[in-house]
Amino acid sequence: MRQFFALPIFVMLASQAAAQGADATKSWDEMLAAARQEGKVIVSGPPSPELRQTLPRVFKQRYGITVDYVGGRSNETAAKLRAERQTGFVSVDVMVGGIQTMATILHREKMLDPLKPALLMPEVIDGSKWKIGKLWFSDPEQIYVLRITNSVGTPFHINTDKVRPDELRSAADLLDPKWRGKISVQDPTTPGSSSNHAAVLYVLFGEEFVKRFYIDQKPAISRDTRQVTDWLARGIYPITLGAEDSDVDQLRKQGLPVAPLRSMADVPGVTSAGFGQVAVLNLAPHPNAARVFANWLASKEGCEIFARAKAAAPLRNDIDESFLPPEVIPRAGVTYFDGYDWEFTMTTKEQVRLRLKELMQTH
Repeated sequence: MRQFFALPIFVMLASQAAAQGADATKSWDEMLAAARQEGKVIVSGPPSPELRQTLPRVFKQRYGITVDYVGGRSNETAAKLRAERQTGFVSVDVMVGGIQTMATILHREKMLDPLKPALLMPEVIDGSKWKIGKLWFSDPEQIYVLRITNSVGTPFHINTDKVRPDELRSAADLLDPKWRGKISVQDPTTPGSSSNHAAVLYVLFGEEFVKRFYIDQKPAISRDTRQVTDWLARGIYPITLGAEDSDVDQLRKQGLPVAPLRSMADVPGVTSAGFGQVAVLNLAPHPNAARVFANWLASKEGCEIFARAKAAAPLRNDIDESFLPPEVIPRAGVTYFDGYDWEFTMTTKEQVRLRLKELMQTH
């Protein structure tokens, strides 16, 4: 009897799978047709000239839909979106950015539409195309914020004309009086990557270390990534916490004496998506185009363009990563500190930011 029923059941399952595939194709075609009717999509992303030029050009060639790319700091964009919603107006369809903005503003204040149900491209929803075997959603509901990159970052960078790596073998070496006034940091009291760095140091080494580093060592404090990177390249502040790996790598390729600091044995590699997260806004002016763009950014073509522009390790496993330094690609079996962990972002990081603000105001 088992053999008698096996064939009909197999045929039935195969028919169901084919029907589901046809429905998905139909849904994608319908979404794409509606997106083309809308004609454009407004994307807020990192201030990258390469992304500003390449994403709109390739997406327009692929789908005939115009991309208005708005580059800027994620927290500033989020503040603008918050103000807009009070008037019932939304100016952005898609947000591409970091965890702080996604978690503590857009998600917490319910500005996002579920993205997972709108992911319909076969190559996007195929788990075998992703390094972890599935789509990586950062949010606890696993439907809103899609992570498309995951890189090993180095919190500190040095000017090698001024600092030798063997002078900084552990985090405690950063507290040596000879480095007082020679370190630059991004403002740890502001939300974003700067507070993320501070929170990682706080978790690893405690409050006393953080107090001595951010206050006693008298670092130069800036809210501008380009400024701390410029200080580093000029040797004005030859140790920096806050420069982007991709910017430092570009300067190094131009022959400037800058390098990531990897000699501190007690500072583990910190993984993050950087700006490599995508979400769609609810009440968006171009909802179908937003979903098509999110699908495409998670596809091989879109993800590779983004990863190359930001020198980030893609989470897809079908992209040639030879353009990256090997050390930024997470290795199997190695333990990293995930600076983009949702709970860390929503609780620890904010607590540390507020505590540091209090400490710095009293000194």
